[in-house]
Amino acid sequence: MCIYLTLSIHDVTRKRKSDRVRIVERWARGDYRLLPALAAELVASGVVAIAATGDVASARAAQSATRTIPIVFTIGADPVRFGLVASLNRPGGNTTGINLLSSIMAAKRVELLTQIAPAARRIALVMNPNNFSAEAELADSEAGAKKLGREIIALRARNADEIDKALEELLRERADAFISGTDPIPLDRRHQLVSFAARERKPAIYFVRQFVDIGGLLSYGPSISWMYRQAGEYIGAILKGANPAEMPVLQPTEYECVLNLRTATALGLTVPMSLHAATNDVIE
Repeated sequence: MCIYLTLSIHDVTRKRKSDRVRIVERWARGDYRLLPALAAELVASGVVAIAATGDVASARAAQSATRTIPIVFTIGADPVRFGLVASLNRPGGNTTGINLLSSIMAAKRVELLTQIAPAARRIALVMNPNNFSAEAELADSEAGAKKLGREIIALRARNADEIDKALEELLRERADAFISGTDPIPLDRRHQLVSFAARERKPAIYFVRQFVDIGGLLSYGPSISWMYRQAGEYIGAILKGANPAEMPVLQPTEYECVLNLRTATALGLTVPMSLHAATNDVIE
């Protein structure tokens, strides 16, 4: 998994039979503070397009570095709200991309988690406070929890070390279950989170299926595989002459609810028929 990856397309040479494309990568290794300098490096190297795949922070860093080189972002929040584009249909400027809307699904995740773990009253949200949409996700989860008579405990973690501390706090706070906040860092540390959930027997719901594929209990959200494929197609279209100002920001039309039945059984959970009906895929 590439966290805070700024991907650039470089040295495009038109030939009769084939095109030559060189890809240059810059990783911030989970540190938001490095993104502006990395984006500036890419611009200085003469790239012809940038794919900013580290959510809002990467997109903003790329925009700060250039207002002319085309940028394709992948984010989980509203790009209009954060000033990345003028509108979803006609972005304007040099930036467009893919918006997963995954950070506004926290209330739904609370609902699904309480369906499979009805005894969970105190639910922790493990979130990265440096993510621009973190507070909106927290508010959404709290609103969903309030309707169901549950309590949300916010645990903030900016990196792998802080995830360890957050999980220790989760145990001290006696949380019954947890939700993984929408952010590249938890996704990159998914083995750490899933292993903790199994070891401590904590039901958990995640924002993409990649957690469930390695043993996580449940996920709800859009497909990141779809997101990256669409971003690649947008970069390809730009290299062929498309104008990002006129390329609408793409949004998913379907969301995945994925259940790991083996994990549910190991946790002693009974999956209600309502949840079975809501799942798109069951891992047995």
